[in-house]
Amino acid sequence: MARIEDAAPAVGRRAPAFSAPDTDGMMHGPGGAPATVVIFTCNHCPYALAWHERLVALAAEYRPRGVAFLMINSNDAERYPADSLAAMRARVAAGELGDIPYLRDADQRIARDFDAKTTPDVFVIDAEGVIRYRGAPDEDYERPELAARWVRDALEALLAGSEPAIAETAPVGCTIKWRS
Repeated sequence: MARIEDAAPAVGRRAPAFSAPDTDGMMHGPGGAPATVVIFTCNHCPYALAWHERLVALAAEYRPRGVAFLMINSNDAERYPADSLAAMRARVAAGELGDIPYLRDADQRIARDFDAKTTPDVFVIDAEGVIRYRGAPDEDYERPELAARWVRDALEALLAGSEPAIAETAPVGCTIKWRS
């Protein structure tokens, strides 16, 4: 039987601490913001790609309010070359991710620590480091007008000092491509 401290993080529990390099080698991790949005994503999943613009727009909207966003690619780049560091750098250079740091989780430790399942799998962490939302950005990757409203609603609640009305949804997307 696993001790409660060893269980995967869930809403209401402390998020795993981490630090990972972005595409330029600068280290990033959560902390120091009123809320941090951690997005497990990749370069090739159609679900992740469908939600990227919404999440980039959300980051631009909430950055002035002090909210931090981090995108993390944990996929096995050997089996999926579209998720290589070079491909990540190309997306950043093209401006596809706005100002969101795009982090490489080469050993997949961060994804395992968070028990991330899909690309995307979104975690909203409060200022104390507690996960307050986990799941999909919104109800439907094919409906851009939804504007990542589940993440937006969680951020609005946290910034107002309350709990999100919806704290967890099922993550929707391609499975994380684990190394064998």
